Amino acid sequence: MTELAGKLDLDSCPYCSVNRPNLTLATRFNTTSHSGRNPRTWGGYFCQNCGGVVLIAVPEGSRVAQEVFPAPLQPDPEVPETAREYLGQAMRSLHAPAGCIMLAGSSVDAMLKAKGKKEGSLYSRIDGAAKEHLITQEMSRWAHEVRLDANDQRHADENASLPTEEDARRCLDFCIALGKFLFVLPARVQRGLAEASRKSP
Repeated sequence: MTELAGKLDLDSCPYCSVNRPNLTLATRFNTTSHSGRNPRTWGGYFCQNCGGVVLIAVPEGSRVAQEVFPAPLQPDPEVPETAREYLGQAMRSLHAPAGCIMLAGSSVDAMLKAKGKKEGSLYSRIDGAAKEHLITQEMSRWAHEVRLDANDQRHADENASLPTEEDARRCLDFCIALGKFLFVLPARVQRGLAEASRKSP
């Protein structure tokens, strides 16, 4: 339960993903619509770790937030369990880039295995998925532009630099997009078709 208080209680920061962040109230103000409806109290909290600001909206007469901006990252439930668990851990590890990248790579690996792509290196299986039209060629090229397997890259080049938080965020963005493309969007399409068939005469 998220309440308007001096400290905001979130499991992780939506920006840096640090666990149990120290989010301190910086500002609060009240708003209504142009007609005086929908009164809300807004609280702005800043993360002591990264400086990001989280905004919450509390309806009149309540202390419990109705809206949180930005919402903390969470894996979509349509993503298969193993891939979802790795992805969730990656989302909570942005502040540790090397760990985040390895977890995101493990999530991509699990997603591909769930689609039957089990042989070869991670990148070769991504290329194979593109050839079989499981993903687009653009997504395959995107995969090669992010550091999905930072550990292998460091083994190939002992002088390679450690990944940065920006590297980790790009890798995580790809992982989230892959999950949506392979599992979330198809599930939504199926739900939409089922809903349409129920409503059709």
